[in-house]
Amino acid sequence: MSRSTSPGIDPALEPRLGVSRDGQPLSYNRLPAPDLEPWVAWLYVASVEMPADYQLQCGLFNDTAMIRIQLSGDWTAQTRDGPLNHARKAVYCGPQSKAMPIAVRGSFASVGLAVKPGAGVTVTGLPASDFLDRIVSLDDLGLPGAAALEMLRPDASPEEWLQVLEGLVRGVLAMAGAKEPDPISARFEMLSLTDPTASIADFAEECRVSQRQLERICRRDFGLPPKQVLRRARAIDMASHLRGVADRKEAAELELRYYDQSHMIREFTQLFGMSPRQFVATPQPLMTLALESRQARRLAVLDRLGPGQDRPWIAPRSD
Repeated sequence: MSRSTSPGIDPALEPRLGVSRDGQPLSYNRLPAPDLEPWVAWLYVASVEMPADYQLQCGLFNDTAMIRIQLSGDWTAQTRDGPLNHARKAVYCGPQSKAMPIAVRGSFASVGLAVKPGAGVTVTGLPASDFLDRIVSLDDLGLPGAAALEMLRPDASPEEWLQVLEGLVRGVLAMAGAKEPDPISARFEMLSLTDPTASIADFAEECRVSQRQLERICRRDFGLPPKQVLRRARAIDMASHLRGVADRKEAAELELRYYDQSHMIREFTQLFGMSPRQFVATPQPLMTLALESRQARRLAVLDRLGPGQDRPWIAPRSD
């Protein structure tokens, strides 16, 4: 697969699952089966070929907890607990307050899912704030990490992997007797996807809770207070636009979420550790894979992307 070697693209990478119009690597991702929608936001498979001795330095920034089953690659992450190194492993990645430096050596394949706000609490009994900017083993949480690694056959297709993962999730939810997450958290997540400049006071009033109650709910289910949740969502949407994995029709709207350009640069730099200009010029393949999955789900839940419809950033197929 021929790709551009323009700034922002790492020529050492060979994506196995397609590229965007701008040459950015893409994953195979989709919404969950209907019975899992209260707990799971989306599922993904990422697979990239690299030279065996090549180390990719990148980062990740997710606003939800993630279950990641790393089938290959040697991974290093700079977490709140310090550096973490692992190879083939199943991990629970908490929501993030800022971009987390990540490195991987050699070709990699990763299968996983995004956990909806509050869903982790219904299974583990632990608040999202306990996992903020952390990565822990699934097995250490009493979740079937080792079983997932055994069941995901190397010769299976991405869709087969995701169906296996969905089956494991159903078993976990049944064993835990998991209830659906707090409906206020579900509504606040939708607000973060639709209008992250909205008034928190107005939202709390609509939900008939005090702002103090809303803050407790958000810290428990999102890991951060409401204002920071919306600030994070705004920056992640802007990052998706800068990496070319957002609907280009939204460009002006995304920019208007900030008072002015200096406001956008300041907030973006604080959360991503680099200016927007540097973010565009620097290869960010792992970040782009995560951003694209979230944007695909965002457009779907906003009824702007129908089943089977091509995403606005997908490269046209060559016949």
